[in-house]
Amino acid sequence: MKTAFISGGSRGIGAQIVRTLSQKGWRVAFTYFKSEDAALALARETGALAIRADARDEGQVNAAVEQVLGAFRHVDAYVHNAGTAWTGLLQDMKTEEWDNLFALHVRSAFLHTRALLPGMISNRHGSIVFISSMWGEVGASTEAAYSACKAAQIGLMKALAKEAGPSGIRVNCVAPGVIDTDMMRAYSREDKQALMEETPLGRLGTAADVAGAVSFLLSDEASFITGQTLSVNGGMVI
Repeated sequence: MKTAFISGGSRGIGAQIVRTLSQKGWRVAFTYFKSEDAALALARETGALAIRADARDEGQVNAAVEQVLGAFRHVDAYVHNAGTAWTGLLQDMKTEEWDNLFALHVRSAFLHTRALLPGMISNRHGSIVFISSMWGEVGASTEAAYSACKAAQIGLMKALAKEAGPSGIRVNCVAPGVIDTDMMRAYSREDKQALMEETPLGRLGTAADVAGAVSFLLSDEASFITGQTLSVNGGMVI
């Protein structure tokens, strides 16, 4: 049975990835940090293994990977979903806020991937997907740091696809557009309507839209796809 490991899997897009892969017969493990109630409820719902870990901390990441390997013996797929947003003018951003954002989006992607690669290389098989963003492709005003983090993930993905490809490992990104999750709680109905009107398909994306793209990239149907960014944005960025 194939095993998938998702960082940041307790809520929103991450939780839907856990559900989708579990429904497709994967054994799934995921990490969470603060949302313990949601994580344990999701574990009960799906049968997935929930592990508390700070995705920015090297020791906790390594311990989480060891726990997954101890439970499942191997990891066939890793999805890096851990992250958060920051909105505001760059000149108003504190240095520690910048550092924290990069630690969660970029350092964490490095830590998890480095810990999982030896097993994948040994098995000559594996698939890695980073959840980036359309803003990593084109940039967003008042989201300069977030855009930079997501662009860094795309750059890491492209280089790692070349580096790990000879070992049978595929690496890709999914770049969501405006996805209607709890990260959009601060948006008014009017704000959401305006975003829908900006989107050629005329609606906001769902967590299921993103999870479906991830599921495809992890599947055998995508066995000749690596080094690519799959945009799930309803046409907002073309």
